[in-house]
Amino acid sequence: MSIPLLSVRDLKVEFPTRRGRLRAIDGVSFDLAPGEVLGMVGESGAGKSLTGAAVIGLLEPPGRIAGGEIWLKGERIDGWSPKAMQKVRGKRIGMVFQDPLTSLNPLFTIGEQITETIMTHLPVTPREARDRAVALLEAVGIPAASKRLNAYPHQFSGGMRQRVVIALALCAEPELVIADEPTTALDVSVQAQIIDVLKELCRERGASVILITHDMGVIAEAADRVAVMYSGRIAEIGPVADVVKTPRHPYTVGLMGSIPALAGSVDRLVQIPGAMPRLDAIPQGCPFNPRCPHTFARCCSERPEPTPVGSTKVACWLPEALSREGLAEQGAIAKANAGGEA
Repeated sequence: MSIPLLSVRDLKVEFPTRRGRLRAIDGVSFDLAPGEVLGMVGESGAGKSLTGAAVIGLLEPPGRIAGGEIWLKGERIDGWSPKAMQKVRGKRIGMVFQDPLTSLNPLFTIGEQITETIMTHLPVTPREARDRAVALLEAVGIPAASKRLNAYPHQFSGGMRQRVVIALALCAEPELVIADEPTTALDVSVQAQIIDVLKELCRERGASVILITHDMGVIAEAADRVAVMYSGRIAEIGPVADVVKTPRHPYTVGLMGSIPALAGSVDRLVQIPGAMPRLDAIPQGCPFNPRCPHTFARCCSERPEPTPVGSTKVACWLPEALSREGLAEQGAIAKANAGGEA
């Protein structure tokens, strides 16, 4: 078997406070194959962005990795110094942020920022770097790229800025791209264009992608596998088609049931009661148990670990029952919606 491009094992991220340590990521594990697109989905606060930030070494203090391992192509990188991680960022791991204005310096032109990044990581001349920057801007769909190279970030629309950020993330030919909510602030038509650009460029360059989003439609369109996160843990992970059409975890079923179907209609969408627990009030056992309609005694006392169920892994004590029963009405709605998404 080939070595995974990225391997995350039992990752834990903590934030020390005056009241004690808050664990925001608690035992996340997954592998990412070369050229694969892994989607990460879940509610706000589930830990998606923190997982990506931990991988690329951009946790904001006082946040820190408190346990686990991160391996990049057979090298363990979670203990590397900030200086060593600076060489990894851009060259081996690229990052596409939710807000492109946080990635682009308003005082420098687009061309200056892209060519500087290229020359930092690749052995090229200034002329070669400029030519490469123009080619990248053309590849992401920036019209008149050679002229727009001299424009500043504020002179681009939101969709065009996000295209520039994708070019910036890919300019040093990284092995892995982490895209954190890359389409959230864009309208639907531009969202589709941005996802297409990201997928096509990564496929051409053989890069793997971690696509972080709360939009299941984006995941269904772009990802090969999906990890459903809840309260700093992975609730379910597996091939997108299997997770969307046959969700096993009650939380995943709720997410699928809350998506309106394009074909047909239902009187009422599924609603997941309650809210995700605060970091200082995560319940014992399964963190989803206060909101789950199938909770029983074991759910409130023992934490379930992701275990294989068919082609997926599910952190639930009732995966076989979920598979047989389909969670009754919620499962039927989820399957109908999956058909509408397709």
